[in-house]
Amino acid sequence: MESQSQVLERLRTAFESGVTIPEKFRRTQLTNLMSMIKDNEEQIVNALHKDLTKPKFEAILSEVDIVMNELHYALSNLTSWMQPEYVSKNLATKLDDCFVRREPLGVVLIIGPWNYPMQLLILPMIGAIAAGNCVVIKPSEVSAATDNLITELMPKYLSKDCYAVVRGGPKETQALLKNRFDHIFYTGSQAVARVVLQAAAVHLTPVTLELGGKCPCLIYGRVNATAAAHRLVWAKFFNAGQSCVAPDYVLCSKATRDALVPALRQVLEDFYGSDIQKSPDMSRIVTPKHWTRLMGLLNRTKGKVVVGGEHDEKDRYIAPTVVVDVAEDDALMEEEIFGPILPILTIESLEESIKLTKRKEKPLAFYVFSDESSVVKKVLENSSSGGFCSNDGIVHMALPGLPFGGVGNSGFGHYHGHWGFEAFSHRRAVMLRGWALEKLNALRYPPYSDEKLSWLRWTTSPKSCSIM
Repeated sequence: MESQSQVLERLRTAFESGVTIPEKFRRTQLTNLMSMIKDNEEQIVNALHKDLTKPKFEAILSEVDIVMNELHYALSNLTSWMQPEYVSKNLATKLDDCFVRREPLGVVLIIGPWNYPMQLLILPMIGAIAAGNCVVIKPSEVSAATDNLITELMPKYLSKDCYAVVRGGPKETQALLKNRFDHIFYTGSQAVARVVLQAAAVHLTPVTLELGGKCPCLIYGRVNATAAAHRLVWAKFFNAGQSCVAPDYVLCSKATRDALVPALRQVLEDFYGSDIQKSPDMSRIVTPKHWTRLMGLLNRTKGKVVVGGEHDEKDRYIAPTVVVDVAEDDALMEEEIFGPILPILTIESLEESIKLTKRKEKPLAFYVFSDESSVVKKVLENSSSGGFCSNDGIVHMALPGLPFGGVGNSGFGHYHGHWGFEAFSHRRAVMLRGWALEKLNALRYPPYSDEKLSWLRWTTSPKSCSIM
């Protein structure tokens, strides 16, 4: 078995040979990646079920189709993405070719999480391949079945010289981070992100961090409680709440809460039946450790459980749970929940709800449910988050044309679609100049004079930009 340094040396040699640069090579690898997903869909679904008891429907939707759609989008747009981007010029640069050239960064590292172990590893890899990089991927050891499958499949479909899988736990990851990469892309927790940043700082390596946070859902003004419950339940309890963009808590008035809670209870029964634990459509908590953490939050809350609360440690099961009478300083508000527990905070004023969210770190997603456009507009204009969606949850991240990423504590950098290509590209400023107009260039040569300066300032000013 190769050591980490040998793997990196192999990929570095391949990159320096220029093999990843041609569009044809990139297309071939993206097409092969598509074949890998398509040929092994059943195995992927089975691995995800083994790791998370993830239903086939959710696995296909969030781990297979979203990847296939991203691949189709990249293949359809790759030629245009690779073209030079010409910029406006002034009189002094009239005869020059001035453009931005996208170039691959080199050998990049992508560290994936366990909650969407296929999607959140392969999606950034698509951007890295499209941009012409060599790639090391590090799957999460927590989702062991998917880790095993990716390790088995990748070398069968992609160039072994240009792409590699490195496995292991925290110890192996820390050793991997000691190596020099040209970019590191990490998805996961803030705690590990700090470790990644410290390691990257040694080599001044640029980093993209896709983290999480407590994503609020504000429900104000006129709203259909039943429709809101359908969308809220789906977004919150999809993958048993183990989504970085899941609504983490709800803010609403008492009247809205009193209408919403029975609607949530009914929708949960409609979706999963009267005995949710027996439903084939409900995932499980990924490990006993994560189950214990969630139960610790639930046991410490001073709020009132009005829906759910049932749990089974052996089955790693926690029922979809709704908690009301939750205060801002409650245990459920201390950290991202990342599980099937939904606290509802009662605040009568929209303005006060917005103020509460501003006292928290900036989230990865921000949701507002309302039939009133003025409410949606007010929340949008008075909040900050990685993404924003009105009257639904999670779905905004499935559109390749929108950038996906955080702000502040929820991360920095973006990907998906063209944004993924840009994340793994160096935007090189290029000016191709000949020997013409030497008299004009003479304006900048000594001996200097006020007259020369006046002319030079004019030729380089925005006023001359229209002279092409």
